[in-house]
Amino acid sequence: MATLWNKGSSATETVEKFTVGNDRILDLRLAKYDVEGSRAHIRMLRSIGLLEQDELEKLSAALDRIAAGIEDGSFRLEDDVEDIHSQVELMLTRELGETGKKIHSGRSRNDQVLVDIKLFLREELRRLRDEVLALFGTLQSLSEKHKEVLLPGYTHNQLAMPSSFGLWFGAYAEALADDMFLLGGAYRLINRNPLGSAAGYGNSFPLDRRMTTELLGFDTPVYNSVAAQLERGKAERCVASAMGSVALTLNKFAADCCMYMCPNFGFIHFPDELTTGSSIMPHKKNPDVWEIIRGKCDMILACENEISMLCSNMPHGYHRDLQLLKDILFPRLELMHDCIGMTDYMLARIEVNGHILDNPLYRHLFTVEEVNRRTLAGTPFREAYRQVGVEVNEGRFESSLGDMPSLRASDLGHTHIGSVGNLCNDKVAELMKKASNW
Repeated sequence: MATLWNKGSSATETVEKFTVGNDRILDLRLAKYDVEGSRAHIRMLRSIGLLEQDELEKLSAALDRIAAGIEDGSFRLEDDVEDIHSQVELMLTRELGETGKKIHSGRSRNDQVLVDIKLFLREELRRLRDEVLALFGTLQSLSEKHKEVLLPGYTHNQLAMPSSFGLWFGAYAEALADDMFLLGGAYRLINRNPLGSAAGYGNSFPLDRRMTTELLGFDTPVYNSVAAQLERGKAERCVASAMGSVALTLNKFAADCCMYMCPNFGFIHFPDELTTGSSIMPHKKNPDVWEIIRGKCDMILACENEISMLCSNMPHGYHRDLQLLKDILFPRLELMHDCIGMTDYMLARIEVNGHILDNPLYRHLFTVEEVNRRTLAGTPFREAYRQVGVEVNEGRFESSLGDMPSLRASDLGHTHIGSVGNLCNDKVAELMKKASNW
């Protein structure tokens, strides 16, 4: 097998198969970023005199051809080549001979892998940002569209107080704004340049790390070479943590939808083609999509812990087990993209029940409203609470609100920030704009 570290002896096929694992498959996702990092590296090598101008031009043209192959899908990792970095260098050497061999000057596979992963994760985070923003927009639109439609609120899964679809949809929109701040934090950690740290201890070549930082669009270098290597694992964990926050939001929303779709609730409905049936019960309309979203989000939530466990017992510097980070994180990123996209797809087709409170089952929903009405009229709160509690226990409780035909959220008189009568969706939109400004 072709390796960058080959010194004349080879590992056995059994050792190679075990140590490489799925890395060759996962590495293909890094191919375009390996070329991107190499382009910056050779320009820097030319600036410090380690490449001649004609060598730079030949290498640049060859890298462009490799990039085109990656783009059109013709690029592949040959059977006897260890990884993407070896493949790119091998192709350059085949085409350009000694000039191709010069590309690795001043670079270790350690910082090469690091920069590839950071470029990849940076793009993944940008993609997640765009997807979350799209879902946020959908939730805010639904919140405004259904802001007057009342919905029972629950605590302990017991009937609690009046809510609204505007409040429910809007809550998850604002939760996504919180998640966006965490995605932005991960992005800022990712967006620092490790290239030039080599194997973790720098290099005797006069590398211009500021130049590669600028060429690759990073905010700053990771200044300390050892610190650059310490980010392997930390960067992936931060991404997993931020992604887990989004997953937790979607997980809870999916759980709500599973409950609200149940005929015992009947709060929301989806077209038949978005539900599934039973093999023996012809009446069933199962919330399989939401259950799968809920389960996949649980898998995403586990990602941060898996990364932490993998990296928790390593001294500083590179260790081969760090390779396994890709096995953990890369598939979960795909799950995250799928879950956000499918949530948005389902919400574009959601139907809400506008007459939920017509059911006498919800007659006690307005007990707090009645306590507050009596308190405003002069009865001490605890006395008003006791009075209403006695009426409920004796089956005598009546609420004027409950008798109002076609009761709307605005009829409740809730005016404070964040209530059913004052959703503050415009303020939440401003918050999201701030959170996504990275």
